[in-house]
Amino acid sequence: MWNKEYPSNLVYNSTEEFDEYLTKLNDPENFIVLEDDEILGWALVFFRDNEIWFAIILDSKVQSKGLGTRLLNELKIKYSALNGWVVDYDNFSKLDGSFYKSPIKFYLKNNFSICENVRMENEKISAVKIQWNSQF
Repeated sequence: MWNKEYPSNLVYNSTEEFDEYLTKLNDPENFIVLEDDEILGWALVFFRDNEIWFAIILDSKVQSKGLGTRLLNELKIKYSALNGWVVDYDNFSKLDGSFYKSPIKFYLKNNFSICENVRMENEKISAVKIQWNSQF
């Protein structure tokens, strides 16, 4: 699902390479959305620099149907704060050549704030940090 839905710049070349990424995370917890034995969504929560970080991936066929919001709401019940990186430009494509739409509006709609001065810029990606905190 990662390689199918994220920008092609973030593709892993093998399951071993992806597993290596996952094993470097501190205390990861996975959340899977299944329907008829098919994975439709995946959320990952982990700790980095004394903060709770997350990533969410939804199969494109179920995007814009409320599943992402439901998944986020489940994370918000369990965690008091969430941090993530979000591609905020619409100039990336997926591995299959289709357009990758930035999910930044989705996160704003779900009460996340943008940390405009905190960016990840490298040869693979350009992303901005987003945060949600139950106290706000």
